[in-house]
Amino acid sequence: MKRQLVAGRFGPDDQTAIPAAADEQLTQLQLVAGVKTLDYGIGSALGSLKALGIFPSEIGIDLLVVAAHVHAADTRISRVEQSQDSWTREIRLVIPVSDLPRWTAVTPTLTKALNFLTGDRWTIGFRLRPVRFTNIARKRPHSLLTVPYDSLCLFSGGLDSLIGAINLLQAESAPLLISHFGESATSDAQNKLFAKLKKQYARSAFDRLRVGMTFDDGLVKDVGSENSTRGRSFLFFALGVFAGTGLRNGFTLKVPENGLIALNVPLDPLRLGSNSTRTTHPYFMARWNDLLDELGIDGRVENPYLPMTKGEMVLACANQKLLLELAPMSLSCAHPANARWQGHKGRGIEHCGYCLPCLIRRAALNRAWGEGGDRTAYTVPDLRAKALDTRESTGQQVRSFQYAIARLQGHPGLANLLIHKPGSLADSATRLDELADVYRRGLNEVACLIHGVQTRPS
Repeated sequence: MKRQLVAGRFGPDDQTAIPAAADEQLTQLQLVAGVKTLDYGIGSALGSLKALGIFPSEIGIDLLVVAAHVHAADTRISRVEQSQDSWTREIRLVIPVSDLPRWTAVTPTLTKALNFLTGDRWTIGFRLRPVRFTNIARKRPHSLLTVPYDSLCLFSGGLDSLIGAINLLQAESAPLLISHFGESATSDAQNKLFAKLKKQYARSAFDRLRVGMTFDDGLVKDVGSENSTRGRSFLFFALGVFAGTGLRNGFTLKVPENGLIALNVPLDPLRLGSNSTRTTHPYFMARWNDLLDELGIDGRVENPYLPMTKGEMVLACANQKLLLELAPMSLSCAHPANARWQGHKGRGIEHCGYCLPCLIRRAALNRAWGEGGDRTAYTVPDLRAKALDTRESTGQQVRSFQYAIARLQGHPGLANLLIHKPGSLADSATRLDELADVYRRGLNEVACLIHGVQTRPS
């Protein structure tokens, strides 16, 4: 096991020396394909935005380059192979940017955000881009009319992001939706939902930036890949801000996520580390706003649904008829290919029905539309059909929820303490009671779903 160093290069003629320590393995991340085309979706993202009349700044492009380094390291360095505790990796990045003093100044904030998000130990260094890449950003033509987009919103293909988009469109906003796609199930959900929204809101000028960024297995020599993708939200946020820097006025990037998932309080003591994600936690989002302020970017990231459970988001959706039609097309599942793995021929991609996001989704739709109102196809359609095995994935999350629900029912005041477990809420000091309450209400939704479900080791 070695510490890993990922160093970006702008073309084969970028030969700046980047020394590696004796206990480091150096991986070169070549960011340029051909002569001057930016790779890994960055160049295509610039082209897509140009077609929409949006021209990101050099700092915006830098941010996407930073995200490419983070995403490459996060997905191509195995935690099991490259950490002493099977989780915490030591990763150093050396990233070429347009403004060395500005990026060097934000290193502490960036490092805090990444350490919190992924649970690794990040060391970030910067250097200037090579001279022929000093200027990448295109200037906005003087003849170009003002772009029609009045907001930015992440659009993952999940139920929460679908509700966020519908609410904006119902309010006659014209958002630019931001999508990142990797595996086919997510991409398919995004495409189907976007097409349906385009048909429903044909008079709106809204559109979408859709970017794929993946890295080949074996990018890091003799090291396996990683499938936990704890750092993916850094890329997702970076895509939105990258686009936002091309708008003429300040922007708010909306991140639709229900409060139960955003807080992601560990369901049991074993979930505190590797199983408790922090992708939209208030601490992480606060560090993003610090980062934007320090970089001089006139924008903010915001989760308008933090005080709401997923069921409350469904109930409050401004177009219930459309949501009822489109909800089955949205993808919430952590393991959408489980039907294939379990030998259900012809079933293809569908919700497993028993992972943590599936359980919260089912609970939300049951609360909003009642038993039978949820038209989503689940690999395990009836949680009460038989006792669920707690030694298998089909029963593990249900049992964890049962533990958390029983704990809170016995001591309701624990919610005010438990919400602090995933990370600091110092930035949300005035909202602690509100956050504790959304945690209670969110667990209660799941409690209604799994009431009477039996779990036992088999």
